[in-house]
Amino acid sequence: MSEVVGLEMRKAYATVVADLFREHPDEIFALEADLSSAMATGGLGQVMGDHYVNVGIMEAHMVSAAAGINVSGGFAFVHSFGQFLARRALDQIFVSLAYAQLSACLVGSDAGVTAEHNGGTHMTFEDMGIVRVIPGVHVYEVCDPVQFAAVLRGAHARRGLTYVRTIRKLPARAIYPAGTDFGDAGARILRAGTDVSLLACGVEVAEALQAADLLAAQGISADVVDVFRIKPLDSGVILDSVRRTGAVVTAENHNVINGLGSAVAELLAEHQPTPLYRVGVRERFGQVGTTDWLMGDYGLTAADIAGAAARTIARANNVNAR
Repeated sequence: MSEVVGLEMRKAYATVVADLFREHPDEIFALEADLSSAMATGGLGQVMGDHYVNVGIMEAHMVSAAAGINVSGGFAFVHSFGQFLARRALDQIFVSLAYAQLSACLVGSDAGVTAEHNGGTHMTFEDMGIVRVIPGVHVYEVCDPVQFAAVLRGAHARRGLTYVRTIRKLPARAIYPAGTDFGDAGARILRAGTDVSLLACGVEVAEALQAADLLAAQGISADVVDVFRIKPLDSGVILDSVRRTGAVVTAENHNVINGLGSAVAELLAEHQPTPLYRVGVRERFGQVGTTDWLMGDYGLTAADIAGAAARTIARANNVNAR
């Protein structure tokens, strides 16, 4: 098994798929829709031969091909930018894979603001929300290459339909050491706290950890939880955290509608009503800019998370004082 620590997320993806092919040469396929250079998968052809296929700019066809591969006994890793999978190939994902109860791992890259200069049409803030409503699908957003590798291997081992959301380049911060065993978990507590639960995914995990430092300077103790599986939620980890703190802030590089924040709100409404604020994109499309600038413009920074946490704690205290 190759080491992925320190790799760009796209290189980690190509590395893991190549490893899985070497381990299961008759089974593993990799499909691209003319984005092999963007995802560093161009070299897979030399490793995988005709088990690596660049179908061209035909995302719907690519998903249908993944279904055919599974019917024939194979398992396909299918990559495109998130908007092209979730928006352009939704019918094929829904009918050809999910409804037919077939298996594949779909990887939607260039998540949210990390699309940077590709601009509004290529900046997906809605992909998890679109895919999350499909019955039986597992939805992940990964924060570093170690976690990405584990989720990819888990998708193959579990079978069924998986959607993994990721950035393409280096994450701002390495979160997990090599060899981390995620088991069947969908969330992990990264920092224990007592005053507020910061539930984050993807690039927002690093921001949440930084926000916890900002809050500590104010005397506020934050529980930081990496919720990397959006569906099904790891309700045990989340509810344990929330019951200890009594206030919740979710943080995601995604629309607050039907993403992590919505999933957590649904869980809390049914099991543990708790003051909650959702940090994320609100009623806006994407635009051109650097990741740092866009994080600030959309209110996704550590300072935004820390500010939301302080306000949510105050609201929780007011509720408890009544």
